[in-house]
Amino acid sequence: MNNNVPENERAIWILKNEGEKTLKDLAQSLGVTTEGARFQLLKLSNDGYVKSESRALGRGRPQQFWSLTKKGHGKFPDSHSELTLRLINTIKENLGEETLSQLINSTGEDNLRNYRKTIMETDPLESKVKKLTELREKEGYMAHYEQNQDGDYLLIENHCPICAAATLCQGFCATELNTFQSVLGPNVKVERIDHILAGARRCAYLIQDKTKS
Repeated sequence: MNNNVPENERAIWILKNEGEKTLKDLAQSLGVTTEGARFQLLKLSNDGYVKSESRALGRGRPQQFWSLTKKGHGKFPDSHSELTLRLINTIKENLGEETLSQLINSTGEDNLRNYRKTIMETDPLESKVKKLTELREKEGYMAHYEQNQDGDYLLIENHCPICAAATLCQGFCATELNTFQSVLGPNVKVERIDHILAGARRCAYLIQDKTKS
């Protein structure tokens, strides 16, 4: 856990990074008793940051699952969203969609050049994924990666700091995916399998080595 997170916001940070949790699981993640976790959740619920949903899992009593509300997600920064949205609308209205697309593509090219200063073409795939994850984490995407049993990689981004802009213009998302593909190389397949704008709680990318037998 990020040690800089204020004590009263640790539950919010955990739910953002790890998704919905039961009271017991959240207490374990927080390192407190279930009563301590319940106290935090009730306060956060009263403030409008979290919500609970009862769900039956087989026999026995339904369990309560806790997750962030829209207000809770709003605790995490969206890079200058109001100004960005105004700029996008101004460009659309005065210069047209084509100019906006050119600007988005130019931004993607800038990002690619910056990534290539760190990610070398000759790097092993895992090194590339690790470096890309570190770069995205620094940019505010709350990123980490995992490797599955098949040896494929999953790049997970629990936050989108440009969500408002991407919602208004999904060209940002397409350019982002193309940038990942370019920096990881032609022998790698990159597929977005979770998408915040499609209703998922996170964005996730499956990264596969096409040369693997």
